[in-house]
Amino acid sequence: MRHPLPPLKALRAFEAGARHLSFTKAAEELNVTQAAISHQVRVLEEHLGLSLFRRYTRRLALTEEGRSLLPAVSEALDLIAQAVADLDSGVTRRRLTVSLTHSFAGKWLVRRLGRFRQAHPEIDLRLHHSMEVADFARDEVDMAVRWGRGGWPGVESDFLKAEVVALVCSPALLEGAHPLREPADLRHHTLLHDYDYDDWAQWLRAAGVTDVDPRSGPIMDETAIVLQAAIDGQGVAIADVTILADDLAKGRLVQPFDQELPSEYAHYVVYPPGALKQPKVKAFRDFLLAEAAAEGDGAETRPD
Repeated sequence: MRHPLPPLKALRAFEAGARHLSFTKAAEELNVTQAAISHQVRVLEEHLGLSLFRRYTRRLALTEEGRSLLPAVSEALDLIAQAVADLDSGVTRRRLTVSLTHSFAGKWLVRRLGRFRQAHPEIDLRLHHSMEVADFARDEVDMAVRWGRGGWPGVESDFLKAEVVALVCSPALLEGAHPLREPADLRHHTLLHDYDYDDWAQWLRAAGVTDVDPRSGPIMDETAIVLQAAIDGQGVAIADVTILADDLAKGRLVQPFDQELPSEYAHYVVYPPGALKQPKVKAFRDFLLAEAAAEGDGAETRPD
């Protein structure tokens, strides 16, 4: 429960008086009378039930309580002033905050952002990396890219791109003491997991491999970490290869086998109802859909 706040005028008078250690200089700064400053400080002291200044004949000194309060009041007033300045300059109107995962941002989106900045230099883009589902009513987020089945209540969403799940690893694992030539060779390699063992259990079952424990190998709670471990040759991962086109094209990762997992999941662009009325939201949503379509991952590949 919030405590009742003192009047803003009283806080401004206290902050100016404490900073100058002079009610006269504070009055000049705020363009009011010295008596007005003194009155507002008294209002604040009565509200708090304590003294903030020691008043001497020709000078002021802060009490211990006044010294404790000053930094917080100064910071709060500065934040308010900056927020108002941002509104006046249009910063808030230009800023677009998008929530998405590290792996989607790093592996698919970042290399495309130059085209968006070139087309929309007026939009100040902010990427908010999170595994949590964005709450548009609570979080300072304008839109999001979510992974799932779609149809989330209370939001609007557009299908962005399908998921294609397959094995990936460093090309180094195709050679060496135990070259990865067929699925059964996985018994010589580390299985890398994100979140749980389900994908590996499903893939091994589909591939007819029975002598590899799907629960072996480390679990990492972030797909981006799993993918980096695979690139470093630490094991074999199961991942959505549609976000790995650059790694696959440049040979950082390879698909050792053709076996893929069926997936009911996909990536969606998600935003609050009515958000497309904001030009910045519509511009980025349209950009994402166009990029996915250009790569062949758009609506025609949507899972049934």
